[in-house]
Amino acid sequence: MKRRARDYKEIKSSEDDFQDKYLNWCIHLPKLSSIEAEFMQLVCHGNVKAVQMLLQECPDVDINCINFQGKSALQIAVRNQCMDMVEFLLAQPRVDIGDNVLHAVRNNSINILVKLLECQKKVSPGLEFAGAMHSADFPEHVTPLVLASQLGHYEMVALLIERGHTINMPHAPGCYCKCCKNAFRNEDPLHASLARLSIYQAISSPEYIMQTSPDPIQSAFFLADELSANASIYIQLAASYIQLKDDVSAFAVDLIGCCRTSAEVEIILKQTSGCQRRRHFVLPRLLMAVNFKQKEFVAHPNTQQVLENYWLGDCSWKNKYYITRVIIIVTRLFITPIMLILSVIAPRHWLVRHWQIPLNKLITHAAAYLLFLTLVFHISNQDKRDQKRGPPNTGAEGPVVLYVLGYIWSAVRMCFMQGPRRYFSEMWNWAEIIMLLLFVLSFGFWISAALAVANEFQYLERKYWQQHDPTLLAEGTFCLATIFAYFRLMFLCQLSYHLGPLQVSLGKMTIDIYKYTIVFAIIISAFTAGLARLYQYYDGMVYEDDFGVKTVQVSSFTSMTDTLKTLFWAVFCMAPLESADVVIANNRNIRSMEKFQENRHEFTELVGYFCFGCFEVISVIIVLNMLIATMSNTFQRVNDNVAIEWTFGRTEVYINYMLQTTLPPPFNLVPTAGGMSTIFEWLRIKIFNTVGVRARWSPSYCCYVERDVEANIQKEFPVLMSVLAQRYLSKKLGKQSQVHKLNSLIR
Repeated sequence: MKRRARDYKEIKSSEDDFQDKYLNWCIHLPKLSSIEAEFMQLVCHGNVKAVQMLLQECPDVDINCINFQGKSALQIAVRNQCMDMVEFLLAQPRVDIGDNVLHAVRNNSINILVKLLECQKKVSPGLEFAGAMHSADFPEHVTPLVLASQLGHYEMVALLIERGHTINMPHAPGCYCKCCKNAFRNEDPLHASLARLSIYQAISSPEYIMQTSPDPIQSAFFLADELSANASIYIQLAASYIQLKDDVSAFAVDLIGCCRTSAEVEIILKQTSGCQRRRHFVLPRLLMAVNFKQKEFVAHPNTQQVLENYWLGDCSWKNKYYITRVIIIVTRLFITPIMLILSVIAPRHWLVRHWQIPLNKLITHAAAYLLFLTLVFHISNQDKRDQKRGPPNTGAEGPVVLYVLGYIWSAVRMCFMQGPRRYFSEMWNWAEIIMLLLFVLSFGFWISAALAVANEFQYLERKYWQQHDPTLLAEGTFCLATIFAYFRLMFLCQLSYHLGPLQVSLGKMTIDIYKYTIVFAIIISAFTAGLARLYQYYDGMVYEDDFGVKTVQVSSFTSMTDTLKTLFWAVFCMAPLESADVVIANNRNIRSMEKFQENRHEFTELVGYFCFGCFEVISVIIVLNMLIATMSNTFQRVNDNVAIEWTFGRTEVYINYMLQTTLPPPFNLVPTAGGMSTIFEWLRIKIFNTVGVRARWSPSYCCYVERDVEANIQKEFPVLMSVLAQRYLSKKLGKQSQVHKLNSLIR
């Protein structure tokens, strides 16, 4: 019996210990007393007199008590928007405001917010600008203005800005200043990244942008570019930053969509602020949108309508038949010399002004380029059977040289006008640069070939020429240059409604090819490194069987070059099936009747077959099919957004030809009065001070003239932005009311 009693006491003590430990492990939430629960209930009903009587009867009641949800009496009053109860509780001496300011902001209770801010101001003047500490609902970095901006409360944002609230802009992504370095060492990285995202969510709000920026569209462009940079650096939050970028871009699109006349759109597109000295273009804000890749803004019907007016001018090109258009392009070849004469002697003639319309520039340049391609084709297709050493002698070499010089001058001029950053960011410009470099190399080899013929034998048959003969090198480089020249015709395909989307899709799929090229390069390099000289010993060996049939070792894995060629052509199923076979020469006399067992290196052949098969499976079946699936996905994605993608690409073509000279190459090499007038104007402005005009120079843009915005546009722009902001807010509130009605009907 004593033993059982002892065992019972031990079990009981162990159970008590377990219960104590279990209670320590549990989550402890605040628990109200009966008086506090009654107090909270009265506050919830908004009965001020009953609360006052309760506090008089029980003065020891903690008015800052909180329930299991972490809500205090003041927070309940703020949530219920009971102004009388809030005033009564704020009048109590021991009341703690806590995070109720943020709750008032979230509920969009302006009057209650003012009361809370005034109460905080009495306690501490700077307390109203900071966030709440130890709040269950809001992080510490969320200030009243940040929260109001995130929620889009326009009046709340205006009130807080008027009271002096501000949002500190984050430093640029990748900043290495002393402040950022100290923050990186001391701050929690998760807290810092979330605080940064929260600030961007606030400053990306349209309600905040409209009240802090005199030019909301420009601010939206810069902010979208900054958000894109943040997305590339902070990969963990990239989706959130990209969503913010899309929202900011949509805000700029909505603003220009609120324009009702072409004059209002022109006032926006002619603004030069933030355009980085690109004031020589007629629509600087449009050029800025293209540089920032704001495709929806550029492709908006309002923007395109104004751009179309500048592009067409007084031409009736759309109403002409296709045959008439072809005739106009062909006849422009014969009119171009007349254009040159008129541009020299009468630069202000009405015909010259008519030819300066961007559409006419495109027609003139296209006609000249077609003639250039004809000359290049004539040289490239010269009969090679009886050709002698030296440069070609077809008669078209001189005009082609002049054409290339004209295109070189045009490229240099466009680089100075657009700036190196924009010029070299376009892939079509790189294609043109490569084409011109190949032509220049061909001309250099022509000169070398001419000098070689003058000093050496000219009538030497082609099969005796050296492999690095200048004539052969010139033919090779001219062949590549011709390919690039004809390939540039795709640049004009962007103007076609039927070919433009296809061309855009091809450009997007090229990016996919670049990505998979890197993966494929790693795969083929790995197998090449392993198989490079596996079969080197067997190179050239011949095996002859008893019937006289000879088998030759394939030069597949005998050297680095042969291995690379074998694996590359295997991707296209053009490698021989015997590439992995190991052929060993006979080690006995075939005619001898002596029986001798032939030797075979089966393990080496097995390794070769295994590696060759693995390469085929990985590169062809997996990687190549994944590339095809990715390209199909890209094509579908572009096709779903085909209108915007094609319109944006067409706009880039419009801008390039609007900046081109009136005369095409090679006529642009002749200095005209119009071209020289720009130089004289720059010198005149540099010497004599002119109001509203300044002669500038910079390494990026060389010499250029900077003009102020027209006075009427400068005056009308702030008024227009105020009107557009009103229209935007009215439209947004209308959409929100429709959503609320729809939700109420669904409920």
